[in-house]
Amino acid sequence: MDNKTWLDFLAAFGSIATPILVLFLTGAGWKIRQSIEHKTKLEEKLRDDRIEIYHQILEPYIIILMPDAAWNLDPKNKGKDKNNEATAKLLSLEYRKLSFRLSLIGSDNVVRAFNNLYQYFYKNAENSESTIQSNPTDKAKEMMSLIGLLLLEIRKSMGNEETQLNEWDMLEWFITDARKMKEK
Repeated sequence: MDNKTWLDFLAAFGSIATPILVLFLTGAGWKIRQSIEHKTKLEEKLRDDRIEIYHQILEPYIIILMPDAAWNLDPKNKGKDKNNEATAKLLSLEYRKLSFRLSLIGSDNVVRAFNNLYQYFYKNAENSESTIQSNPTDKAKEMMSLIGLLLLEIRKSMGNEETQLNEWDMLEWFITDARKMKEK
């Protein structure tokens, strides 16, 4: 008789616990789904913002690295020195604001690559004032490598995390001597 009471109790508990457990699991599943959807929407919005910031951040470097002939083909560039234009963009308040936005919404690796590039420029600004001059080819190679790394990190942050490219591969399409620079 004691066995029957125990089974009755177990059946009663199961009939009460099952709907409660189903309700709890449904609520937890709904909460997880909402969280994932919110995160996905936020990532999509962030991705659009990142694309715009990355585009604007890269503009001065694109100008610096483009051939003079291509620069001069555009009628709006008549009489303008491309290096002066790129430098003016890099030193502008607008570019500083873009850099600040990049530090807030850029991926960690993009921000680090951008910081490394800027630290290179700061270091060379200090060294250019001293009497010690290093090999200009080495400086150009280092700068190109840092720009390539920035491009590579931007590529990864746009969804190509598994890319097999390196920083030099990112430069070959617009720098004629990229392979020669890489080998030196």
